[in-house]
Amino acid sequence: MMNGSTGSLGDHVNGKQVQSVDPPGLSSFNNGPRHCPLNALRRCRGVLCLVIMPVTACMMMVYLAPATTFVVRFFSVHYSRKWTCFLFGMWLAMFPFLFEKINRTRFVFSGEKVPPKECVLLFANHRTEVDWMYLWDLALRKGRLQSIKYILKKSLMKLPIFNWAFHIIEFIPVERNWEVDEPLIRRRLSELKNPKDPLWLAVFPEGTDYTEKKCIKSQEYAAEHGLPILKNVLLPKIKGFNCCLQELRSNLDAVYDITIAYKHRLPTFMDNVYGVDPSEVHVHTKIIQVSDIPTAEDEVSSWLTERFRLKDELLSDFLAQGHFPNEGTEEDLSTLKCVANFVAVIGMTAVFIYLTLFSSVWFRVFAACSASFLTYATLYSVHAPQIVCLPEAGAHAKKA
Repeated sequence: MMNGSTGSLGDHVNGKQVQSVDPPGLSSFNNGPRHCPLNALRRCRGVLCLVIMPVTACMMMVYLAPATTFVVRFFSVHYSRKWTCFLFGMWLAMFPFLFEKINRTRFVFSGEKVPPKECVLLFANHRTEVDWMYLWDLALRKGRLQSIKYILKKSLMKLPIFNWAFHIIEFIPVERNWEVDEPLIRRRLSELKNPKDPLWLAVFPEGTDYTEKKCIKSQEYAAEHGLPILKNVLLPKIKGFNCCLQELRSNLDAVYDITIAYKHRLPTFMDNVYGVDPSEVHVHTKIIQVSDIPTAEDEVSSWLTERFRLKDELLSDFLAQGHFPNEGTEEDLSTLKCVANFVAVIGMTAVFIYLTLFSSVWFRVFAACSASFLTYATLYSVHAPQIVCLPEAGAHAKKA
């Protein structure tokens, strides 16, 4: 669902050697055993999950977002982002808690150990509709869950309640029309370059999730243009990735090449809700220094295509061996911290619901006005400007 790049297959740079089309390599994973059976208890739990997640998000945004994204922003964009992202991170941390502690999905991290609290651009393969959600488990371990941002399809901005969250935490919606998307991406990224504002920007250069039909089409294009024939991933598109790299290059500590694989079935969103899949999520990380990435667009295209060729080989080895190399790079999440965060979010939500339904009528008026404000700001992409220049902000502006 999340889309980290825009453009068409014509964005690729021609290679040299034409190869034959091979059958896709991951389709057999659709037929593996389920992690857990879907019984009546899991259906009830799934319904409860579908109620808790939007209700907690709605209550927290209605009561807290006007202050952090509007009032505070008048005085400091930095502190507005910091407080908004902190609250967003609390809510978002419930998903790794759901995946790992409640669903008992095993997360296996491999490759290179990720340093904490870096400013990075990360790109990943897009195997299913929920790949982007599993990046939260890595981000939480690295203290960057509240700072992760995505480039996403503009159609997702129509989702009730969640579109408020996408707006206030400054995700970047694109239309998949490069003439429209390029200036928007550059403008939004330029607003995120304050070195005091931590950033994990996640992109998916394939531009869509992997299916057998899309893979065959990608292979046919590759065969016609002398590009590598990939079985487990699609050919990457360059324009969106290169735009992000150009805009953020001077701010980045590194670029992370993330490869995600699953055992024994490919999960859907509802599989996570019901807790029936996946049984294991394998996340492999390759850390790349920014200085090792070329600057010219055609060279970046060749470099990115080569990274996806290596990613394809890595996934082929995973299918054969059942694991990525160098496993065990990250520790397990703390159950105590996960439970404490969950209790805090549920507690705040309970207080806000009580104020709305059983307290003064003015709380209901405030909730209605806040929801209207969030709807308007999201619909017209409104972010409050900083009006009062604080001494610290002024010093930073002069230095910049």
